[in-house]
Amino acid sequence: MNSLIPLLVAAPLAGAALLLLGGRALDRFGHWLATALAALSFGFGLALFWDMLGREAEHRAVTQHLFSWIPVNGFQADMSFRLDQLSMTFVLLITGVGTLIHLYSVGYMAHDERRRRFFAYLNLFLAAMLLLVVADNYLLLYFGWEGVGLASYLLIGFWQHKPSAATAAKKAFIVNRVGDLGLSIAIMLMFTEFGSFAFQPVFGGAAQASEGKLTAIGLMLLLAACGKSAQVPLQSWLGDAMEGPTPVSALIHAATMVTAGVYLITRSSAIFDLAPAAQTAVVVVGAVTLLFGAIVGCAKDDIKKALAGSTMSQIGYMVLAAGLGPIGYAFAIMHLVTHGFFKAGLFLGAGSVMHGMNDEVNMRHYGGLRKFMPVTFVTFGLGYLAIIGFPGLSGFFSKDKIIEAAFAKGGTEGWILGLCALTGAAVTAFYMTRVMLLTFFGEKRWQPDAEGNAPHPHESPKTMTIPMVLLSFGSVFAGGLFAFNDSFLTWLEPVTGHSEGNSPLAPLVVTVLTTACMLAGVLVSYLMYGRSAVPVVAPVGSPLTRAARRDLLQDDFNHAVLVRPGSALTATLVYFDSRGLDGFVNGLAATIGGVSSRLRRIQNGFVRSYALSMFGGTLVLVATTLLMRSV
Repeated sequence: MNSLIPLLVAAPLAGAALLLLGGRALDRFGHWLATALAALSFGFGLALFWDMLGREAEHRAVTQHLFSWIPVNGFQADMSFRLDQLSMTFVLLITGVGTLIHLYSVGYMAHDERRRRFFAYLNLFLAAMLLLVVADNYLLLYFGWEGVGLASYLLIGFWQHKPSAATAAKKAFIVNRVGDLGLSIAIMLMFTEFGSFAFQPVFGGAAQASEGKLTAIGLMLLLAACGKSAQVPLQSWLGDAMEGPTPVSALIHAATMVTAGVYLITRSSAIFDLAPAAQTAVVVVGAVTLLFGAIVGCAKDDIKKALAGSTMSQIGYMVLAAGLGPIGYAFAIMHLVTHGFFKAGLFLGAGSVMHGMNDEVNMRHYGGLRKFMPVTFVTFGLGYLAIIGFPGLSGFFSKDKIIEAAFAKGGTEGWILGLCALTGAAVTAFYMTRVMLLTFFGEKRWQPDAEGNAPHPHESPKTMTIPMVLLSFGSVFAGGLFAFNDSFLTWLEPVTGHSEGNSPLAPLVVTVLTTACMLAGVLVSYLMYGRSAVPVVAPVGSPLTRAARRDLLQDDFNHAVLVRPGSALTATLVYFDSRGLDGFVNGLAATIGGVSSRLRRIQNGFVRSYALSMFGGTLVLVATTLLMRSV
């Protein structure tokens, strides 16, 4: 059964190669081929999962060694895969949700002339993400990590004829390179400290390493996670990445790429548990980002950018939980999985709305769509209830556990983190209720497109609605299934461990507080957007609202602190190079050329001139000799 592990990656990778190299002959059925290979990978994952369930918990982790990737004296990197409870969770999520997004894309991209290439990129992304989570060493993980970055660049900028899409792709690529530098430095530090990149030698030797070295490794891993998971301070690329096709938003920003940072931190738990400073940094980043993303989501009128702010915030919850150590690792992954269901469903629902509204993304131009798109309304509504933590749905179970874990940290830190998480829950309910009200309720505010065509909203084809319906089942039932008898906690405990912590509040009290915050957010949003007409043009708003519309000035900050000083430094170096170095070199060359041109006049070809020169030279030599003797 272990031989199926490489096939998890090989199936979508083969699909990407066939579609990219097969030419136009595959245009007619290439999209179905890519979807079938994604489904095949999911089938392999289910078979491996069933086999894993048949073994005792302590024997479920398996390793598959293929060959020595880079065998050099003193440097050994193997092509080896590791499948344990943590990586299996990601395999099923990536392939399951990924297959549904492939199916959705069949309908969504039906009229795109480059559909075959789009599905090739989807398959490539799937293969890279699977390689990332089943790698048995950090160097192979880095290979998948970079593959994910490449595929996301290609997908975000797929509609490259749009300058905004091309710019967004470059921005995502560059910001992620900053995070990737952190991962590469962490790998180098691991090799110098442990002499290996493989998980087992690194984790086994962590107890003997100095806390300073582990802190440095942990901070570099956190930098990498911030880039991939759009966490402060490397979060600026996520909103702009919405320029890509909506299935890309669902695949990258819901279930896969943005969760890679959470996987990296959880997988490296042995390092972070022994580096308290790095672990504290993880907690701070998560807490700041969950509030940052929530505030941004409140002010966005673009439905996809509002969901992008939500993604940033929800990943912040996961990073916060992962930073709590054994108290929160399992709950971080639990929320990651439930979020994969409801956020993918929300993005696909947003794409369905855009499909019926002539690609309009401004929610102020929606209104009253529930009557025209009933399936989209119900499935999107279930995702909405799940993400705000409505009792009984998936988000209720997973987010509550993170808030409980935050309070369980104990002391002043626990109270601060718990209150931040509760505030995030209230703000999440506010902006998601706003999205629901602006989109599906109220009066029609439909506007003609740029060509003057009035929208005629209609339900999407079955290739789009079936994945939305299936994802809604996960939005409703996954959290309760995971929480039943602590099944998900028990499943991950052999890998992540678990500690109850020391919470000053009983779980029931936390649940009541969380539900109260959620209801308060819903009520405030209803009072603002549900009882009166919504203006088609957004009002100016308060300074905070204006700042949130501009992503809390994150791009302004980057330009002021990084771009402008960098441009000034570049201009200075160019000036020094052109006027200094080039000036010296060019001046020297001009001097030599001028002297040469004048000396060249002496070479005129006349014997009498040469004889006169020789006579003059002889006189100079004789005069010099006589002068030296007299001295």
